Amino acid sequence: MSTTSVSGAAGLVAGLPPGFRWGVATSAYQIEGAITADGRTPSIWDTYCRVPGAIDNGDTGDVACDHYHRMPSDVALIKDLGLDTYRFSVAWPRVQPHGKGPVNPAGLGFYDRLVDELLAQGIDPWVTLYHWDLPQELEDAGGWPVRDTAYRFAEYSMLVFDALKDRVGTWTTLNEPWCSAMLGYAYGAHAPGRREYPAAIAAVHHLLLGHGLATSQLREAAPRPLDLGITLNVATAYPASDAQPDVDAARRADGMGRRIYLDPLVHGHYPADVVADLAREGVELPIVDGDLEIISAPIDVLGVNYYFSQKFTGYAEDGSTVDANGLPISRDVPLGKPRTAMDWEIVPEGFTDLLLSIARDYPGLPMVITENGSAFEDVPDANGFVDDTDRTAYFTSHLTAVADAIAQGADIRGYLAWSLLDNFEWAYGYVKRFGIVRVDYDTQKRIPKASAAYLKELAAQHRAR
Repeated sequence: MSTTSVSGAAGLVAGLPPGFRWGVATSAYQIEGAITADGRTPSIWDTYCRVPGAIDNGDTGDVACDHYHRMPSDVALIKDLGLDTYRFSVAWPRVQPHGKGPVNPAGLGFYDRLVDELLAQGIDPWVTLYHWDLPQELEDAGGWPVRDTAYRFAEYSMLVFDALKDRVGTWTTLNEPWCSAMLGYAYGAHAPGRREYPAAIAAVHHLLLGHGLATSQLREAAPRPLDLGITLNVATAYPASDAQPDVDAARRADGMGRRIYLDPLVHGHYPADVVADLAREGVELPIVDGDLEIISAPIDVLGVNYYFSQKFTGYAEDGSTVDANGLPISRDVPLGKPRTAMDWEIVPEGFTDLLLSIARDYPGLPMVITENGSAFEDVPDANGFVDDTDRTAYFTSHLTAVADAIAQGADIRGYLAWSLLDNFEWAYGYVKRFGIVRVDYDTQKRIPKASAAYLKELAAQHRAR
């Protein structure tokens, strides 16, 4: 796969197919602000941001990028970059306050205007129905560990779908259910901040059930052929050596990070080894007869979010292979790669390996890269411009990885950079910046970075070819 130089910093990636999507992605809570505007009620993130010490610097999403009030100019930014696709999420508590009852016309009206604005600018809207902002009242009733939340999600999804189905052709149900379940309910690192492992495993199942219920209902109500899918954050898990404990540790990581989602979605069953691993921990998935048939409702596209890969060992530092509870050791060890400001190792070859493994294990499932990007210590000049050659190089290496996977047979149809704007980066608040456009949070001024110009050039050259 060949490249040509641009600005001496990175290459223009060849080998991507005709019709390849070029775009950017955002999420509602990270950019919208306006948390009480037009009838919106609190989400779990509004609540979690008020927990002392939960968010760096005590930051909140109350204002974020003020996208709710600046939407037309933000869409104009996407247009100016020459990108053809914009993936955004809908805020559940804005559209259906309290997580139940009728639609809120004022809240839904924002997304109605957003879709019209995108289409007027020649940009394809890609809707994500859930990007972690569960209405607080549903969490008070038990949240995702409770089965009823799956049915509430399907009901909410139809409210959005009924309003936008005539203009939106691509729909994602959930963004990164691993994060919702594990970071939210097992590790306490994200909202709602619970540390209850059995509840997290129940959440995994009910998130997938909600996806399946919504997918079936959307498909039945579709007025025309649509692309329905889900977005997963997945990675390659490498064993630290050929020793069996290391191989088993990598297998467990892959099982809990990738196969526990994709196997039921595509094959209609959970991986037997993952079920056995959970049983050893005294945990089981709360499966009811018929659930797996619902979960495996056919999808048209898989959204792949990729940031890093990891290496795993089954040995503790003292050489033991089991912990105090008699369970096998699993821990990640460095791959020895450069790192981003998130302390994530940069592993583009892991991206190629991941995409090829999905193509091999789940054949016939088209993929779109729905998130890929990096945070670095951006240093603006006197005018606020950021010459982010490190981010540009990251994009080049990872797009090259995508092209390499395509050359080896993977069906990948687009690349959406994370993210359009610097934004509220969850528990990191506003410290970490992923945007290709810098946001001055004091003035809300948007200043495209060098990486924005690079992606603009990539998209233009691809269209020219």
